[in-house]
Amino acid sequence: MQASIPPKSTVFTAAVIVAALGYFVDIYDLILFSIVRVKSLTSLGVVGKAALKTQGEYLISMQMGGMLLGGILWGILGDKKGRLSVLFGSILLYSLANIANGFVQTLDQYAWLRLVAGIGLAGELGAGITLVSESLPQSKRGYGTMIVATVGVSGALLGYWVGDRWGWRNAYFVGGGLGLTLLLLRVSVFESGMFQKAQAATHVNRGNFLSLFTNPARLGRYVRCLLIGVPLWFVVGILITFAPEFGEALGVQPGPEPLSAGLAVFWCYFGLVFGDFASGALSQVLHSRNRALQVFLVFCTTMVGVYLFGLHGASQTTFYAVCFVMGISVGFWALFVTVAAEQFGTNLRATVATTAPNFARGSVVALVPAFRWAEAHLGGRLAGAACLGGLTLLVAFWAVSTLPESFHKDLDYVEE
Repeated sequence: MQASIPPKSTVFTAAVIVAALGYFVDIYDLILFSIVRVKSLTSLGVVGKAALKTQGEYLISMQMGGMLLGGILWGILGDKKGRLSVLFGSILLYSLANIANGFVQTLDQYAWLRLVAGIGLAGELGAGITLVSESLPQSKRGYGTMIVATVGVSGALLGYWVGDRWGWRNAYFVGGGLGLTLLLLRVSVFESGMFQKAQAATHVNRGNFLSLFTNPARLGRYVRCLLIGVPLWFVVGILITFAPEFGEALGVQPGPEPLSAGLAVFWCYFGLVFGDFASGALSQVLHSRNRALQVFLVFCTTMVGVYLFGLHGASQTTFYAVCFVMGISVGFWALFVTVAAEQFGTNLRATVATTAPNFARGSVVALVPAFRWAEAHLGGRLAGAACLGGLTLLVAFWAVSTLPESFHKDLDYVEE
């Protein structure tokens, strides 16, 4: 194992650069299915809008289910074996799964490989954010995670460009190749000194996932961390992924091409690039993670309302523009993971920072059937989405408002 180094005064460390590039490939793969959903399923013999929607929901649920399992696995390993082992192990697994996705011939193969890819995708962000948070001084933690997020979410833009021009199979091959190439940079990254200190203390119980549930105060912090990230995946997993269906319900004017889920994802993630930069910078300016998150949750609530009730009869250009601004409004993802990491001691930090975003991502597994129920019982597609989205946003705002502020927190401690 490489020797640790003390926190750097510069924010552009090897850990930040590798974590950012790893998240870039992570997001590329994570969003790629939403981009190539229709083309890939059609190529595999799925015909008709209803079948495309049903099979698409099934494959997304398999991917997100894998992320739930992987979140626990990688989180525990991150606190037991180290941040670097998870960072590079997860990159290797999702890269190989990506390549295998390019060879699928049946829906069952596709589904199981999305499960494997989901397990791999679960580890990179939490391990990267934990490593960056522990490697930088308190005054620069927010800037480091801001860089990771801003670079990372732009992977969705590359995913759209490659998927649109090179075909869905080649898009998976490219993602796998990018991940394997990134592994060559592993020699330049050092393990977290805080982790090595906790590792040397043999009496410290590291990576005990169940300990999150044995202390009421600790469990309360953990649950609130999870709830903060759910609105982002309501927006991406429901409103953006099923943009064509919402466009139909809104009566969006037809254009030269049908309304595209892939293009909606592109514009949403283009907005996320700016949102993640802005939310991280705002938390540094305000010296408060919580206030920055509250600002963005209010912004997100406004944009969800515009999307659902302000686009009736709009042009496709206007629809995509709203997807872009809504993407800015949910650009608090890395800030949310940073808060989760800062809330817990070194012996549980990777466990929380890895499971929290993956449980939030995996909430799509529950959000999709909840949305279908709301659609059927609460007045249709738009009203159902408004009720479900409003609930997730309200709960997230409560969670942020009741969490302890972590901006000035010293992270060099362990949970008893």
